[in-house]
Amino acid sequence: MSGTMGNRIVVTGATGNVGTSVVRALSEDSDVGSVLGLARRIPDWSPPRTEWSAVDLASERADLVGEFADADAVVHLAWAFQPTHDPATTWRTNVLGGMRVFEAVAAAGVPTLVHASSVGAYSPGPREHAVDESWPTHGWPDAAYCREKAYLERTLDIFEREHPEVRVVRMRPAFLFKRESASEQRRIFGGRFLPGPPARPELLPFLPDIPGLRVQALHTDDAAEAYVLALGAEVRGAFNLAADPPVDAELLGEMLGTRPVRLPRAAARSAIAAAWGLHLLPASPHLFDAVLRLPLMDCTRARTELGWRPERTSTEVLEEFLHGLQHGAGARTEPMKGRKVG
Repeated sequence: MSGTMGNRIVVTGATGNVGTSVVRALSEDSDVGSVLGLARRIPDWSPPRTEWSAVDLASERADLVGEFADADAVVHLAWAFQPTHDPATTWRTNVLGGMRVFEAVAAAGVPTLVHASSVGAYSPGPREHAVDESWPTHGWPDAAYCREKAYLERTLDIFEREHPEVRVVRMRPAFLFKRESASEQRRIFGGRFLPGPPARPELLPFLPDIPGLRVQALHTDDAAEAYVLALGAEVRGAFNLAADPPVDAELLGEMLGTRPVRLPRAAARSAIAAAWGLHLLPASPHLFDAVLRLPLMDCTRARTELGWRPERTSTEVLEEFLHGLQHGAGARTEPMKGRKVG
């Protein structure tokens, strides 16, 4: 395999949903010499050829240049979704921490940086057709997640002009799910008080059908495969990553055997805003606004230049994820601890 594979790969955010899949994929690849996983807490998990180091990207004392020494590539995945009521805190970890990573990559002379951007970085887009990687990435300014992802896109624009010697790849995946991420994502987006029916469709009297709510999904392991392919190929720039088909209420209703019932946007947003305001729901109404405006992504570039194909459809991804919710699935890292739905 060409590109930067073969020696040392450093992965930030290595114990989360995407990090565990990327570390596992790299550790099982014979072309990779060693993997260094960076996380705030070292896990009780030892994949082959993998070492760990405890690092908090929000801390100015983190020695990232030292961690990146002799690395052939850095895969930057670290991201804090919470607290959604305190965007200054997530800004310190996500934006300022991301900028520290980029600066350390240049200072340590790392030749390749693969950065986890997101569909959330995109500006609102059309609903009738998919957009490619040239679509503007200004995010939705009212949602912290989108605002921070978009800010790092602009930061990387400057970084690439100042450091043309670094090969920069930006991954823009759809919503990422796997069985083992179910408990973590329930805590991040639904909170500990989320009732059981969403994971037990037989208890749902109907499925809310919110106008304009149509998104893409992808299995986290399929996304990890794209990261590995990008490391091993001499590519630069952005790659959209998503599986087919797009997910809407009709598809979910068929999958769950539940009848969709139209729910006005305003009613849905009011309910989310009330729950978020009472600290019962971690996901903010601002993120709900952003999701309604996300464009669908065209993944032609990933298919043609990386040779990437997702192994699972979005329907299969969601079925696996719901099964994980029902059984409290997790993994042997602090962010991914399992917890069964009540």
